[in-house]
Amino acid sequence: MGLLLKSLFPRMGLVLAIFFYSAKQEFKVEMLKGKRVIVTGASSGIGEQMAYHLARTGSHILITARTEDKLQKVSTQCRELGAASIHYVSGSMENMAFAQEVVKEAEKLWGGLDMLILNHIGSTYFGYFKGDTEHLRKLLEINVLSYVTMTVSALPMLKESRGSIVAVSSLAGKVGTPFTVPYSTTKFALDGFFSSLRQMLVVENANVSITLCVLGYINTDTAMKTVSHVIRNKPAPKEECALEIIKSGALRQRELHYPYISVTIPLLLRDWAPDFLDSLTRNNMDIEKVKRT
Repeated sequence: MGLLLKSLFPRMGLVLAIFFYSAKQEFKVEMLKGKRVIVTGASSGIGEQMAYHLARTGSHILITARTEDKLQKVSTQCRELGAASIHYVSGSMENMAFAQEVVKEAEKLWGGLDMLILNHIGSTYFGYFKGDTEHLRKLLEINVLSYVTMTVSALPMLKESRGSIVAVSSLAGKVGTPFTVPYSTTKFALDGFFSSLRQMLVVENANVSITLCVLGYINTDTAMKTVSHVIRNKPAPKEECALEIIKSGALRQRELHYPYISVTIPLLLRDWAPDFLDSLTRNNMDIEKVKRT
């Protein structure tokens, strides 16, 4: 009987965990109508698609990325889709002064902020770790320190509006994977920062939600160019991914797993069968196609 109970409780815990992760409050477009939203990394990929989804809800949007002409095109499309207002600021997140400038621009435009969506990433490689600590330092500045800088700058406005922070991360920030050492390092750091900050906001009775988006393989142009020849799985669509991110922020979810099954199962295996997960991860890659440079 004791053995039966010992095996039953973990199974019950798994069923409950799946139930609570799966149970979703209904998303309504009205949740975002008139909301003031910053989206970083919005000139292409998932960020671009998020801008379009927000435009359809009638949000006020401030987008940012490095390339001005791409931001202009996205802005034009957002206007046509019905954005309440659309603005852009171009610059590099290597510069922490620029990260602060984006938040100040939102304050100047709207006098406040309802949602901060952090989506930008620095350029890195998919391959054997080169031991390049300078590259890792630069990537930490773009992928982590600029997220921290923007969050700190935006918090006063978000506390006032009882707003939301949405940080786009990756399964590689929860589970160690080969060929992604610099990238994975930065995404693990995001998990630590935002998980700890979430706790601090609760202690301070600050009604600001933090959603960490744990993404799997998505068909962005960058991902397709970098890893499509190695990863055996089929990528998920960036348009649907962007919409799920928007929904998760509006619903103030703790975490988004997308695609749900391909992200959630590895997270369960990580704690129960880590060696099996490592093997499974490697077997999902055509390692012979990864160049040694």
